[in-house]
Amino acid sequence: MAAAGGTGADWRAWEAWASERVQAAGEAMAGAAAARTEAVRPRLARVLAALAAARVGPHHFASVSGYGHGDQGREVIDRVFADVLGAERAAVRLQFVSGTHAIAAALFGVLRPGDRMLALTGRPYDTLEEVIGLRGSGQGSLAEFGVTYAEVPLAPDGRPDEGAIETALAEEPRLVLLQRSCGYSWRPCLSMEEIERLCERVHRRWPGCVCFVDNCYGEFVEEREPTAAGADLIAGSLIKNPGGTLAPTGGYLAGRADLVEQACCRLTAPGIGAAGGTGFEAHRWVLQGLFLAPQMVAEALIGADLVAALFQGLGYPVQPLPGAWRGDLIQAVRFGSPEPLRLVCRAFQACSPIEAYLDPVPAAMPGYASDLVMAGGTFVDGSTSEFSADAPLREPYVLFSQGGTHRAHHQLALIRALAALRAAELV
Repeated sequence: MAAAGGTGADWRAWEAWASERVQAAGEAMAGAAAARTEAVRPRLARVLAALAAARVGPHHFASVSGYGHGDQGREVIDRVFADVLGAERAAVRLQFVSGTHAIAAALFGVLRPGDRMLALTGRPYDTLEEVIGLRGSGQGSLAEFGVTYAEVPLAPDGRPDEGAIETALAEEPRLVLLQRSCGYSWRPCLSMEEIERLCERVHRRWPGCVCFVDNCYGEFVEEREPTAAGADLIAGSLIKNPGGTLAPTGGYLAGRADLVEQACCRLTAPGIGAAGGTGFEAHRWVLQGLFLAPQMVAEALIGADLVAALFQGLGYPVQPLPGAWRGDLIQAVRFGSPEPLRLVCRAFQACSPIEAYLDPVPAAMPGYASDLVMAGGTFVDGSTSEFSADAPLREPYVLFSQGGTHRAHHQLALIRALAALRAAELV
């Protein structure tokens, strides 16, 4: 392969330079990688204990057709997820098309006309804006159903603004929203200690308020999940962390039993709730993916450290820093201009197992305010537990990478990306 304006020999030289940088970064991150690998054991032990307690057997791999009444596999998966997440109840459903869908079901299930929703971690992720009613109209948003909304901007350091939150809590909310991951924001993710402290503050002030956590990208990154730290309800996607790269689609809800049932009544219908929905013969994929999830998450975190170390070494700001504490899978790199962002996405796509021949170009995506450029040739479409990267094409042109089944995949993709940047004289 030769870049425009370069020969095959030039490209080999650029790849050799990039390979040396990647190897050096890997050696610098060896201690952090060992610590993240060691953390797999207690998290896997939690999964194994839940599987054993539920007496999971091969007979749970089969689904029933039609309404899904009496689906033993679905019921045992719900019990296993509830146990793993430290929740009273869980509902794991392939009928959820995304994490956003699961979150929307939770919000519409719990909130009623006249209720107040308060976001404590600034503006939510882009795809929730139309759900809430901050953007778009005529689609049945929460605002159109009479739910009022307010948000507390983050403090200058990207952390929850404790003083402003106290002021905002002067008026009773029915539900407070905490977004665990950074999303498309240049900020730290929430730690479990922060989630616990915020939930305790809300419940002390308003005992009847529901503390709801968008848990996407956070599962298995820390020892506890939000439902074990005071959250009343959480939601997430199976094609992110907990699906272990095997779940073909779906999402989950977990928390208080009454709240999970209310959310399921939005997914299906009042009176049916969590009692319906077939597993489409995918129960084994969901259970095996959960078994693999702690290991897959650890590899993704190791890859994120490598991305951070390399691009920081090239002079680009990164969030979080290499080897730093992490509460989600996302690694942000601020390029400051569109060209390096496009080159890196192109290189990552070219090193994907699926559709490596495609050239990512910015395009509109349903639910997003800006055009996105996405690199993600994954076996499961849109799976961010597999290695992928995306970015809204807007200033300051920040790339958000996540996922990865093995650090070797990150290394190969990063060699290609660094060589492309070198060829374009951007590093």
